[in-house]
Amino acid sequence: MFGGFVIGLLAGLVAYTLAGDAPWIGWIAANVTGPIGQIFLRLLFMLVIPLLVSALIVGVAEMQQIRALRSVGVRTLVYTIFVSAISVAISLAVVNILQPGSGVDPATAQALLASSGDNAKAIVEHAGESKTGIQALVEIVPNNFIHAMSENDILAVMFFALMFGIGFLLTDSTRTHVLKSGIEGVFEIAMRLIGLVIRMAPLAIFCFMFNLAALFGWDLIVRLSAYVGVVLLALSLQMFGVFPALLAILGRKNPLAFFRETQEASVMAFATASSNATLPTSLRVADEKLKLPRPIARFVLTIGATANQNGTAMFEGVTVIFLAQFFSVDLTLGQQLTVMLICILGGIGTAGVPAGSLPVIALILGTIGVPPEGIGLVLGVDRLLDMCRTTLNVVGDLVAAQVISAHSADSSA
Repeated sequence: MFGGFVIGLLAGLVAYTLAGDAPWIGWIAANVTGPIGQIFLRLLFMLVIPLLVSALIVGVAEMQQIRALRSVGVRTLVYTIFVSAISVAISLAVVNILQPGSGVDPATAQALLASSGDNAKAIVEHAGESKTGIQALVEIVPNNFIHAMSENDILAVMFFALMFGIGFLLTDSTRTHVLKSGIEGVFEIAMRLIGLVIRMAPLAIFCFMFNLAALFGWDLIVRLSAYVGVVLLALSLQMFGVFPALLAILGRKNPLAFFRETQEASVMAFATASSNATLPTSLRVADEKLKLPRPIARFVLTIGATANQNGTAMFEGVTVIFLAQFFSVDLTLGQQLTVMLICILGGIGTAGVPAGSLPVIALILGTIGVPPEGIGLVLGVDRLLDMCRTTLNVVGDLVAAQVISAHSADSSA
């Protein structure tokens, strides 16, 4: 993907520098690179709803242990929502204050849209149709789940999946075992197919970056550098600001000692860019280094590998707002709150594997009227940012285990 990013960027910059507004550049964008990028995006859109629905249902259903660890489960759920809300609020505040995507010539952005196919233009035309206020709150509850899926109404789809997962918790597991296995099968199939689609990513990234660089020129480098800096700043504020405060106030743990004892898990997360792959190391660190109660640590960390992904939620929030600024899509407060809510729920429904958040971002972009082709801007630098946000995810899970363990000890005492 990085190779496709660099080659596409350089080819686009050369075309921008030497040819400028030559007609052949527009022809290539409209008839070669544009359609290839569109096919990649359509494949992602085709699979993202089955992936999100099955992942969210399974993620909630796997909390069956709440019946045995009811207080731990409730604390974990409340903590996850609370800290995820803080993380997304920080990311949205940072990207709104620093405005890394602002200042792009609207005419140039529209030229990109004109070459990107009818799908993107239709999304932009419907940008102002998002519901606000009480109506937006009411329409989170779908009256027809199939219709919500066909309309890519992600909040309504997630609400249904969340309720369906809660239904698993309230129903005798012996009666729902087969159904749960079937939904897990849908998740595995969607993950496997998305893995195949991602193999097309280098070519798609080349096409995205050629189109972007040929139209935006050297200004694209400045925008991209600012975007990476804002993502890293937001992640740093959570890692070195929020987490130490949570550890000191709620976890009754020295933050410096905590970071020292968990460094093995942090290194593994950074190297693999996968919360799931790091889970065995996290469990061992919680047991041997942090000395946390094994049942509580196992429950919190296992659930956290899927549901407590602060870094992923922050990355999605920054990316969506950055691309909205880049394409001059003015989001209302209600739309930004919608992004915040989707990112919090997306932290539960996003697979804990490398690049697992990219399909979610593509869907969010379409939901709020931002051209999904803009995802090509971030795909090339996603690997580095994925490593960083996965590290935050894993450390956040260990912080949660420390906090929940401290309060569970109080309750047992």
